[in-house]
Amino acid sequence: MIQSLNTKVDYTVPATSYLGMADYGKVMIGDKAFEFYNDRNARDYIQIPWTEVDYVMASVNFKGKVIPRFAIVTKQNGTLAFSTRDNKATLRAINKYIASERMVKSLTFFQVIKRGLQRLFRFGK
Repeated sequence: MIQSLNTKVDYTVPATSYLGMADYGKVMIGDKAFEFYNDRNARDYIQIPWTEVDYVMASVNFKGKVIPRFAIVTKQNGTLAFSTRDNKATLRAINKYIASERMVKSLTFFQVIKRGLQRLFRFGK
Protein backbone atom coordinates (compact mmCIF):
# COMPACT_ATOMS: atom_id res chain seq x y z
CA MET A 1 0.00 0.00 0.00
CA ILE A 2 1.12 3.54 -0.69
CA GLN A 3 2.40 5.60 2.23
CA SER A 4 1.60 9.31 2.09
CA LEU A 5 4.37 11.78 2.83
CA ASN A 6 1.95 14.25 4.45
CA THR A 7 1.03 14.22 8.12
CA LYS A 8 -1.74 16.79 7.60
CA VAL A 9 -3.74 17.25 4.37
CA ASP A 10 -4.94 20.80 3.60
CA TYR A 11 -6.65 20.35 0.24
CA THR A 12 -7.89 17.43 -1.88
CA VAL A 13 -9.41 17.81 -5.35
CA PRO A 14 -10.07 15.65 -8.46
CA ALA A 15 -7.28 16.21 -10.99
CA THR A 16 -5.64 15.19 -14.25
CA SER A 17 -1.93 14.46 -14.63
CA TYR A 18 -0.40 15.16 -18.04
CA LEU A 19 2.63 12.93 -17.62
CA GLY A 20 2.48 10.99 -20.89
CA MET A 21 -1.16 10.04 -21.41
CA ALA A 22 -3.71 11.88 -19.28
CA ASP A 23 -4.32 10.12 -15.96
CA TYR A 24 -7.29 10.93 -13.75
CA GLY A 25 -7.08 10.90 -9.99
CA LYS A 26 -6.86 13.07 -6.90
CA VAL A 27 -4.38 15.75 -5.85
CA MET A 28 -3.57 16.05 -2.15
CA ILE A 29 -1.75 19.10 -0.85
CA GLY A 30 -0.36 18.74 2.63
CA ASP A 31 2.31 19.95 4.98
CA LYS A 32 5.16 17.87 3.51
CA ALA A 33 4.39 17.29 -0.20
CA PHE A 34 2.25 17.61 -3.33
CA GLU A 35 0.74 14.20 -4.11
CA PHE A 36 -1.22 12.81 -7.07
CA TYR A 37 -2.95 9.43 -6.80
CA ASN A 38 -4.41 7.68 -9.86
CA ASP A 39 -8.02 6.48 -9.56
CA ARG A 40 -7.55 3.32 -11.65
CA ASN A 41 -4.12 2.07 -10.64
CA ALA A 42 -3.16 2.33 -6.98
CA ARG A 43 0.54 1.92 -7.81
CA ASP A 44 0.51 4.90 -10.19
CA TYR A 45 1.19 7.94 -8.02
CA ILE A 46 3.36 11.07 -7.94
CA GLN A 47 4.80 12.47 -4.71
CA ILE A 48 6.77 15.71 -4.81
CA PRO A 49 8.21 16.95 -1.50
CA TRP A 50 8.14 20.73 -1.07
CA THR A 51 11.93 20.74 -0.76
CA GLU A 52 12.21 19.35 -4.33
CA VAL A 53 9.96 22.00 -5.93
CA ASP A 54 11.98 24.62 -7.82
CA TYR A 55 8.98 26.70 -8.93
CA VAL A 56 5.33 26.42 -10.00
CA MET A 57 4.36 27.66 -13.45
CA ALA A 58 0.72 28.50 -14.29
CA SER A 59 -0.88 29.04 -17.67
CA VAL A 60 -3.01 32.19 -17.24
CA ASN A 61 -5.68 33.30 -19.73
CA PHE A 62 -8.05 36.30 -19.85
CA LYS A 63 -6.09 38.39 -17.33
CA GLY A 64 -6.20 35.76 -14.59
CA LYS A 65 -9.84 34.76 -14.88
CA VAL A 66 -9.04 31.31 -16.34
CA ILE A 67 -6.16 29.05 -15.34
CA PRO A 68 -6.44 25.88 -17.46
CA ARG A 69 -3.37 24.07 -16.08
CA PHE A 70 -0.26 24.43 -13.99
CA ALA A 71 3.12 22.75 -13.93
CA ILE A 72 5.47 21.94 -11.08
CA VAL A 73 9.14 22.24 -12.01
CA THR A 74 11.34 20.12 -9.77
CA LYS A 75 15.04 20.46 -9.09
CA GLN A 76 15.97 17.03 -10.51
CA ASN A 77 13.07 15.40 -12.39
CA GLY A 78 11.87 18.17 -14.72
CA THR A 79 8.37 19.49 -15.31
CA LEU A 80 5.13 17.79 -14.28
CA ALA A 81 1.86 19.26 -15.62
CA PHE A 82 -1.50 19.01 -13.82
CA SER A 83 -5.02 20.34 -14.04
CA THR A 84 -7.58 20.24 -11.24
CA ARG A 85 -11.25 20.98 -10.97
CA ASP A 86 -10.43 24.35 -9.36
CA ASN A 87 -6.90 25.43 -10.31
CA LYS A 88 -7.10 28.78 -8.53
CA ALA A 89 -7.90 27.16 -5.19
CA THR A 90 -5.19 24.56 -5.78
CA LEU A 91 -2.58 27.25 -6.46
CA ARG A 92 -3.70 29.13 -3.34
CA ALA A 93 -3.18 25.95 -1.30
CA ILE A 94 0.26 25.45 -2.87
CA ASN A 95 1.11 29.10 -2.08
CA LYS A 96 1.05 28.26 1.64
CA TYR A 97 4.15 26.11 1.15
CA ILE A 98 5.83 27.71 -1.89
CA ALA A 99 6.86 31.37 -1.77
CA SER A 100 5.01 33.77 -4.08
CA GLU A 101 8.17 34.69 -5.98
CA ARG A 102 8.57 31.00 -6.94
CA MET A 103 5.08 30.93 -8.52
CA VAL A 104 5.25 32.32 -12.06
CA LYS A 105 3.10 32.74 -15.17
CA SER A 106 4.04 30.74 -18.23
CA LEU A 107 4.70 32.51 -21.51
CA THR A 108 1.80 33.15 -23.87
CA PHE A 109 1.72 31.81 -27.41
CA PHE A 110 2.72 35.17 -28.90
CA GLN A 111 5.59 35.63 -26.43
CA VAL A 112 7.01 32.25 -27.48
CA ILE A 113 6.74 33.18 -31.18
CA LYS A 114 8.35 36.59 -30.54
CA ARG A 115 11.30 35.07 -28.65
CA GLY A 116 11.79 32.47 -31.37
CA LEU A 117 11.91 35.14 -34.08
CA GLN A 118 14.30 37.29 -32.04
CA ARG A 119 16.65 34.34 -31.58
CA LEU A 120 16.42 33.45 -35.26
CA PHE A 121 17.43 36.92 -36.37
CA ARG A 122 20.05 37.34 -33.63
CA PHE A 123 21.90 34.18 -34.68
CA GLY A 124 21.75 35.17 -38.36
CA LYS A 125 24.07 38.16 -37.84
